[in-house]
Amino acid sequence: MVTLDDVRAAAVRIRGVAVRTPVLDVGALTLKCENLQPMGAFKVRGACNMIAQLSPEARAAGVITYSSGNHGQAVALVAQRFGIPAVVVMPETAPAIKVEGVRRYGAEVIVAGTTTLHRKARAEAERAARGLTMVPPFDDPWVIAGQGTVGLEILEQCPGVTTVFVPAGGGGLISGVSAAIKGMRGGVRIVGVEPDGAAKMSRSREAGRPVTLDHVSSIADGLLAVRPGELTFEHVQRLVDDVMTVSDDQIRAAVKWLFSEANLVAEPSGAAAVAGALARGTGAGQRVAIVSGGNVDPAAYAEYITPGPPSV
Repeated sequence: MVTLDDVRAAAVRIRGVAVRTPVLDVGALTLKCENLQPMGAFKVRGACNMIAQLSPEARAAGVITYSSGNHGQAVALVAQRFGIPAVVVMPETAPAIKVEGVRRYGAEVIVAGTTTLHRKARAEAERAARGLTMVPPFDDPWVIAGQGTVGLEILEQCPGVTTVFVPAGGGGLISGVSAAIKGMRGGVRIVGVEPDGAAKMSRSREAGRPVTLDHVSSIADGLLAVRPGELTFEHVQRLVDDVMTVSDDQIRAAVKWLFSEANLVAEPSGAAAVAGALARGTGAGQRVAIVSGGNVDPAAYAEYITPGPPSV
């Protein structure tokens, strides 16, 4: 299990690459704006914490990862900052804006399959063939600790927080945030939010073990892992108070709400926690929702924010 000390150490390592993102009060909800990170998502925190700890020999050989988009961009950006080569294996369905982002930061892109398992297998093969270091997207203690720095900042910026809504894909962010927050303030509730078309964490909690879904489908492309990590699932089981699901219509409505009420650009995955918070309505105390990413295709975004009848 990742400890509070691990997260605090990560906070020191990531300075100068990741930024301390602001919080924004909108009505009864407080938004933690990770969409304002340099590459547009929280993933830069975990990638930086891991790559910063690699040996000079490992850095010289280079790093590789597999990603639907934001983690790949984070690894590419951090590798560029450290001056080391990077390879990112992405799905055939990856949004063009995220593929372009990875290439803009100088990484090599390999396209493989449509699921996490497809791209992980290809990345493992490339790692072995080239002698690269794998930077996992979520199921790694260094990555989890880096993501947990979001939780440290929330406690510093929102001393009255009572509930934190966190998007749940593979589980890296919610694992790190819960480790940090529960380590300092055990009474703060942590609520995971995932698409109902990719409810791998909910299904796994019901089964009492990590479950692999046969199929996933959602506009929230960053939350489409078919299975939680072994380590992340353990964190969620021990530290997370509740996991809920939201529909694509609720996610679309949250993207639109963030635009109209907060002037924030969020991708569907980045708006999932807000969708969960809005679905739960107002509650006692200060409620914080993490806006986890803002890398969205412009054409799709225009459709999300176009005025029309309420979706929820």
